[in-house]
Amino acid sequence: MKRDDVLFDDKNIMAMKLLHYFITEKNYNPIILQGVEDEIWLENLQEDYQVVRIVSGYIHNNEQFDFDKFKTKRIMNKIKRKTLSIFKMNVASFFLNLSDNVDLKDANTKNSICIRLKEDTDLNKNEVAKKAFPDLKKKLKFTEKGTELFMKITGDINKHNQEDARKVEKVFRSKFPMVTYMLIAINIICFLVPAFFSESNNVILDFCVHGPSIRYGQYYRLLTGTFLHTGIMHLAFNCYALYVLGSQLESFLGKAKYIVIYLVSAIFGSLFSMTFNGDTASIGASGAVFGLMGALLYFGYHYRVYLGNVIKSQILPLVVINLLIGFLTTGVDNAAHIGGLVGGAMITMALGVKNKSSWFEEVNGCIITILFMAFTIYMAFFYGL
Repeated sequence: MKRDDVLFDDKNIMAMKLLHYFITEKNYNPIILQGVEDEIWLENLQEDYQVVRIVSGYIHNNEQFDFDKFKTKRIMNKIKRKTLSIFKMNVASFFLNLSDNVDLKDANTKNSICIRLKEDTDLNKNEVAKKAFPDLKKKLKFTEKGTELFMKITGDINKHNQEDARKVEKVFRSKFPMVTYMLIAINIICFLVPAFFSESNNVILDFCVHGPSIRYGQYYRLLTGTFLHTGIMHLAFNCYALYVLGSQLESFLGKAKYIVIYLVSAIFGSLFSMTFNGDTASIGASGAVFGLMGALLYFGYHYRVYLGNVIKSQILPLVVINLLIGFLTTGVDNAAHIGGLVGGAMITMALGVKNKSSWFEEVNGCIITILFMAFTIYMAFFYGL
């Protein structure tokens, strides 16, 4: 048999068409799996079916098909853990060489669909495929044949992959963290200038986060208190955390979104402090810093294909350890930490993550953030009395 006959047989042509559709039209990416033969796995965590399988190996009876389902379930569990997926992941399996003896009557479930697809005309009678991917039939039509079709598909896929790589590189490319340096400078100035004039205590009394004073009308304290610090170690710790987290987040999200996240997180932290600390005064940038942690978690979740191991090994432990330190150490405003953490994640959802967040997700984020802010204000000004 000639090489071209193998390359351009019906099964391989169908596999190429499906790859073209899912990669260039649906933005799926290949999953690298060890020890899996005659299968192509693709993922797009933003789609209803987060994983798509294209199976070209021959399955000739129900026993082999049952084993395939068992194997798929195990691999899906591994993918779910690797991608930190909270909810159930759905998989669509396209079988290109499935015997007619195999019964698919009970194969489809809420989270898994199986589609027998040997040629384009099979889509006319496959209601499952038409419902899950309504534009698939139209997108599988090509005027090119043979080598021309192969060159068309591979060219389109390569062009799409290069464009996708450029987008990812643009997000992760290191950029000068100007806003982070400005925030660090403001924190340092707010500490050094009063100290130079021996006015530190007076400045703290006049501008700290203090529930009764804020309820009386001194709303500026919600922000000013987050730029004040009690000592050089307090300042150094928060500035170092701000440098490490802020320089990364500013690079990932952009300067405008970053400054909004910082300030909104600071306000959430102050409101939580008012609610749970009674008349106790609070100062420090740690609420805003925890907001950056929340934002980084949200960003990392959307880019978990690239940052999954970093989230599990670095970001999550950092959040947990710092919260534990707050609970176990006296004089630490853990309420501000929790408020900043939650507020940072919520406002990041509202602002969106480049190339990942949908318009629907951003609108939901805005609604959730506004409602939670209103609830937090109510709790701080009335429940915290």
